[in-house]
Amino acid sequence: MNHSADSSPLINAEISRKSLPPTVFWRLAEDIPQSLSWSLIALSFALPYLGWWLLSNFAGIEAVFLPSPNQVGEAFVRLWEKGFLAQDTVASFLRVTGGFVLAAVVSVPLGISMGAFASIRALTEPIIGLVRYMPAPAFIPLLILYLGINEEPKIILIFLGTVFYNTLMIMDAVKFVPKDLIETTYTLGGDRRQILLQVITPYIFPNIIDTFRINIATSWNLVIVSELVAAEQGLGKRILLAQKFLKTDEIFACLIVLGVIGFALDLWFRWFLKISCDWAFD
Repeated sequence: MNHSADSSPLINAEISRKSLPPTVFWRLAEDIPQSLSWSLIALSFALPYLGWWLLSNFAGIEAVFLPSPNQVGEAFVRLWEKGFLAQDTVASFLRVTGGFVLAAVVSVPLGISMGAFASIRALTEPIIGLVRYMPAPAFIPLLILYLGINEEPKIILIFLGTVFYNTLMIMDAVKFVPKDLIETTYTLGGDRRQILLQVITPYIFPNIIDTFRINIATSWNLVIVSELVAAEQGLGKRILLAQKFLKTDEIFACLIVLGVIGFALDLWFRWFLKISCDWAFD
């Protein structure tokens, strides 16, 4: 009787699923055919481009407010031929890399420690929870006052804007490590160091990569903000100069470059996650 009662919800769910009309586009929690996936990806780029082209060419909007795709393409070529685009992109990329790597070096051990030890969590989580709600750009005047206007304040700004989010997300990932793994390691004679390095860290490694993939977008937002305030080179500085001379096409060109960089980084993190943690996809 009990077995029948327990299995009846499963039977009802199966009957309900079979009674649904067959569909490909609206599949729930299932993959769609690869051909459809690629078609939808292409459509996600084509539709915004088409809307932009139509508005800029037929809606009577002046180019200073909305340049056409062709004008933006010409601006891109112009900036590239002058060498500005490559120099600015490299400058911004190096700043993001410096600040983000520094944040990663701090956040990984700190996040694991906070997730593994309640004492460390009680000591650090309140202050981190307080500081992370302070907008990172609000620290710019202090950073310029303390560190000047060279590269240091820009890198530290990126560090401050990402380290706390990385830390808390890694801490939360540690909380989901199965207790059975830890208890089994103790049973086999393992110590705290082995549990941290050989059990917890490998288990949450996919979460760490995913955390970096998500939060690196914040780093790019912050580097643009820092370059708007004080910088000789960088995409943010290029956007500011274009705004002063009403070169909206160059602003669009820089924004597209930022989007392409972000999309490429996202794909890289996904690829790295897949090749380094293939066991997580089984």
